[in-house]
Amino acid sequence: MTTYQRESIADVREDISPLLVKHWEEIARFKDVPLDPHWEGYYAAERADSLRVFTARRDGALLGYGVFFKGNLHYISSLIFTQDIFFVLPQNRGIVGARLLRYCDEQLQAEGAQAVYHHVKKSHDFGPVLERMGYVAVDTIYGRRF
Repeated sequence: MTTYQRESIADVREDISPLLVKHWEEIARFKDVPLDPHWEGYYAAERADSLRVFTARRDGALLGYGVFFKGNLHYISSLIFTQDIFFVLPQNRGIVGARLLRYCDEQLQAEGAQAVYHHVKKSHDFGPVLERMGYVAVDTIYGRRF
């Protein structure tokens, strides 16, 4: 049975670390920039009530995660969440991925979120799934490696 829950970054760090590597290997555009999470920054954001970590697990094994930051400096009087990272193991992306997205939305909406933003890699475009959920494309991000 797959479960969906909010967890603390400390509780998922051990389980999430190998998935972060898989995620980075799959989507990183500039492979010469090493994956090096700033764990203390995540802990600080969580202590400040500015981080949300949602997971999908089956029999305790981590299948995927959605990590969101609370707040936006452009809209300080509004409650906005921005996805930092979203990943589901490839073999679980269909139903589990869609359910995890819905779960994240439900939890953030229950907190009073007025808007949620996701960034989507062009090479791994799950925009059509988001659009079916009612999202609209609002930004395009360009990157350049020096």
